[in-house]
Amino acid sequence: MPMNLVHRKLCSSQYWARAVEKHGMPWALDGVPLGAHVLEIGPGFGATTRVLRKRVARLTAVEVDEASTEQLRAEFGDTVRVLHGDGADLPLPDNEFDSVVCFTMLHHVPSPALQDRLFAEAQRVLRPGGVFAGSDSRTSFLFRQLHRGDTMVMVEPGGLPDRLLSAGFEGVSVLAKPGAFRFSARKPDSTL
Repeated sequence: MPMNLVHRKLCSSQYWARAVEKHGMPWALDGVPLGAHVLEIGPGFGATTRVLRKRVARLTAVEVDEASTEQLRAEFGDTVRVLHGDGADLPLPDNEFDSVVCFTMLHHVPSPALQDRLFAEAQRVLRPGGVFAGSDSRTSFLFRQLHRGDTMVMVEPGGLPDRLLSAGFEGVSVLAKPGAFRFSARKPDSTL
């Protein structure tokens, strides 16, 4: 998923890491029960992974960009299992995770069909009753300028509930604010 140089510098900066830790993650995960075993799809430069690693017992991250995967492995060593793979075709077994999360990356998935496949894959790898949660950006003039030459396929918050329901989730919640939205949904408990 191509990212221009300015965008890459911002997302790998200490400024971005502080903003993620102090504002982005607390808002995106407010009230979300992560459980012990978490999968993060699309960690990019690892700002969100650094925060998650402190909050959960076991963390797996799947990153599509091979160079980023290697950088994450070098940084996190054996404290985070980092896999090279595609969120729309996860190299993981069914029902493995208590929660699946993704932050500010859905707009880098190159088509709505692949975004929907990512949602279905998140549902597949969750244990029954597990939670899929995260956040993404909403478009603005500045956001569009930052993404010049990037893959940018925006997710419309108003249409997300139906897409998550179609992927097999229930209890879908989407909250939008200027510049961002957060979501959570639950895999049905198979014992009911």
